[in-house]
Amino acid sequence: MSTHSTKTADIQKKWVLIDASGLVVGRLATIIAMRLRGKHKPSYTPHMDDGDNVIVINAAKVVLTGRKREKKVYYHHTGFIGGIKERTARSILEGKFPERIVEKAVQRMLPHGPLGRQQLGNLRVYAGADHPHAAQQPEKLDIASMNRKNMRAA
Repeated sequence: MSTHSTKTADIQKKWVLIDASGLVVGRLATIIAMRLRGKHKPSYTPHMDDGDNVIVINAAKVVLTGRKREKKVYYHHTGFIGGIKERTARSILEGKFPERIVEKAVQRMLPHGPLGRQQLGNLRVYAGADHPHAAQQPEKLDIASMNRKNMRAA
């Protein structure tokens, strides 16, 4: 019996739509990362990009459990000496680009390399309810019904 290895021509990518309103960020990010990598498919191959294209809407309405909204800190560096900057999750969610919380959570769950960057390119996150991908006919994925812990009241 030989091991199956998916070829590029055999890859079937679907479009998946996820409504993130009221969902817990970490649990949402794990499901998205698994979909982007293709681990939910029986034809999963670790070195190939055979995951789905994922569209996330209402990213501004995600929920952080506990006191993470006030306590969780995101750092970035300007490139200059002593140029480390920090922002809380609350300031990002209330700011101009609240979808970055979901993007960062998913990015940190993917492999760090060329394949991970390619897989992250299959993710589209929108703060509001509308998206420009209606022509792809994405199928809706109900994450809230998968596990009762996925949904949390704000």
